[in-house]
Amino acid sequence: MKEIKFVDIGEGITEGHLHKWLVKDGDTVKEDQSLAQIETDKAVVNVPSPISGTIKLLIKEDQNVKVGDLLAYVGEPAELSAAGAPQAVQKQQPASQLNAVAAGIAPETQRASKPEAAASATQQKEVLATPSVRKLARELNIDISIVTGTGPSGRVLENDVRSYAMKSGHPSAMPKFSEVTEEKHAGEIERIPLSQTRKAIAKNMELSWTIPRASHMDIANATSLSSMVQKEKEKMQKLGIKLTFLPFIIKAVVEALKEYPRFNASYDHEKGEIIQKKYYNIGLAAEAPDGLKVIVIKNADRKSISQIAKEVRELGDKVRNQTISIEEMRDSTFTITNIGSLGGGFLSVPMINYPEVAILGVHLVREMPVVQGDMVKVGKILPLSLTFDHRVVDGADAVLFCNAVIRYIEDPNFLEMLG
Repeated sequence: MKEIKFVDIGEGITEGHLHKWLVKDGDTVKEDQSLAQIETDKAVVNVPSPISGTIKLLIKEDQNVKVGDLLAYVGEPAELSAAGAPQAVQKQQPASQLNAVAAGIAPETQRASKPEAAASATQQKEVLATPSVRKLARELNIDISIVTGTGPSGRVLENDVRSYAMKSGHPSAMPKFSEVTEEKHAGEIERIPLSQTRKAIAKNMELSWTIPRASHMDIANATSLSSMVQKEKEKMQKLGIKLTFLPFIIKAVVEALKEYPRFNASYDHEKGEIIQKKYYNIGLAAEAPDGLKVIVIKNADRKSISQIAKEVRELGDKVRNQTISIEEMRDSTFTITNIGSLGGGFLSVPMINYPEVAILGVHLVREMPVVQGDMVKVGKILPLSLTFDHRVVDGADAVLFCNAVIRYIEDPNFLEMLG
């Protein structure tokens, strides 16, 4: 008999949501057959059977599970009849807390009885937090040095302070929806739990917000690019490939990253080092039914326009069908968000895909007046916005990087070479 557990799949994933069982209790299953779909904050993961046999389900659908949780047994019917439900594992309390309980003192009371000792023990601890978070801690009368940070390198976030305050019973720890308002509008309000994907997006946005960022905006004359796309579109259609501006923009970005490699990097706060990547994995923000995901074009510098166009389409379909794998969404070095594909927007300030250094927003191409010599003509204008980590690069670097991207987008010879 074999245990079926929710195993560690990497990427820091610690929990998931049992979305659907693909088999029924008592079914006969085969080795490597998919048994269940678990939604994580990265993707929907299929859980395979390690052996052939009969399955005994231990957890119902629509339940949250943690890494290591027992989901089912697979084996012979006789073995399964003797197998009971898994026992809940209780977290062992420290000896000091067990002694306090034996004495009839609540652990929280015991800890509160020696605030001076707790404070002195944490005085040497370096606390990473923004001024606004420190201000919130002061307003709530909380020693920020004893708050466990969940941000990068242990950075204390606003939610960490509020969560600590809630556990301490502070009356104004979290802004709450007015109970009076909720009663007044009974039947007109719906509380919707966040999905695993939305929780992941919320967490990533909080991490992104810890990055000291700035933005640079510019426009590119995409007239030559538009002509190239039109020229190659029919040829690509015969190959079953839908050609857009995006593969050419990806190649332009890769060339710019080669000139300014600090943008193809991440920042290690603990060591004070820049981790510069010598490979070019371009992340693309893709809208899915359950929220935004980032697909990754691996080694984009080694791929042709047709290969990139085909891969973008295939990965986009997987996102929409919720069949994308974690491997297809990991290890990006620089991200592009294509706002223009949604049909609107002129300029925006995209959020950095943590822990990358920068993200490029690509907007809707519009017909606008363009000055060429002494003439004013109608051209195709592509607005761009770059958000960057100001710890790693400066505003001047951002201008130079954007100028390089624009130079490649506007260069007919470069585009002809790609086509």
